[in-house]
Amino acid sequence: MCGIFALFAPTRSDDTRRAMLSALTRTLKHRGPDHQGEWHDDTSRLGLGQRRLAIVDLSPDGQQPMLSATRRYIISFNGEIYNFGSLRDELRTHGVVFRGRSDTEVLLAAIEQWGLNTTCQKINGMFAIILYDQQERTLHLIRDRFGKKPLYFGWAGPDFLCASELKPFLAHPDFKRDISEQGLAHYLRLGWIPGPHCIFDGIQMLLPGSRVMMDLKT
Repeated sequence: MCGIFALFAPTRSDDTRRAMLSALTRTLKHRGPDHQGEWHDDTSRLGLGQRRLAIVDLSPDGQQPMLSATRRYIISFNGEIYNFGSLRDELRTHGVVFRGRSDTEVLLAAIEQWGLNTTCQKINGMFAIILYDQQERTLHLIRDRFGKKPLYFGWAGPDFLCASELKPFLAHPDFKRDISEQGLAHYLRLGWIPGPHCIFDGIQMLLPGSRVMMDLKT
C-alpha cells in the first residue's frame, strides 16, 4: 500500500516547490514506512514523491520514484503487476538487462520497449501510476481496470496535485475545503462516493481503467 504523489507548481520557486513536495509526500507516511523518495524537474516545475512499502523487491533497487534505463520516463507507482515475471522474460529476449527484481523496473522497461498504450494492454494487476515522459513533457495518470488502487487529482490554488488519498490536498496551504454538493448527495444516498466524484469541490477520483494525460509544455 505505497503512497504516491505528484506536484505541478508552475508559479513556485524551485526551493518552495521542493519543500512543498517533501512535506506533502510525508503526509502519506502511513501508507509506506520503508522509504520516502522524491524527484524534481525544475524545467517543467514538476515533482514526484513516493512513500514505499517494500514487498516485491526489498532492496534499494526497488525504491521510487524510479527512472527508466534511458531516463526518459520517471514513475511513482502503487500496486502490483501480477504478470511482471513473464513480461520480464519477454523483455529479456529483446536484450533488456535488469538491475533489480521489482515489478516497477519491469513496468518502466515495458513502456520503453512497447510504448505506454501497448504496455497498459499487456499488464495485469492492481495499480495506480503517475508517469512523466521527459521527452514529450507529458504527465500520465493511470488506474487499474478494477479500481483497486485509488488516485485523486485536482488543483489547490495555482498547483496541480495527484495523490493516493486526500491528505496531501488537505495539507496544502491553498487548498479550499469546499464541500461538493454532488459528492455529498452521493454519500447521503449511497453511503459512499462513487468516482469520479469526491467530497471536495475541484477534486476528482480517476475512474477504474482510465488514463489522464497532462501536457506540461505550455
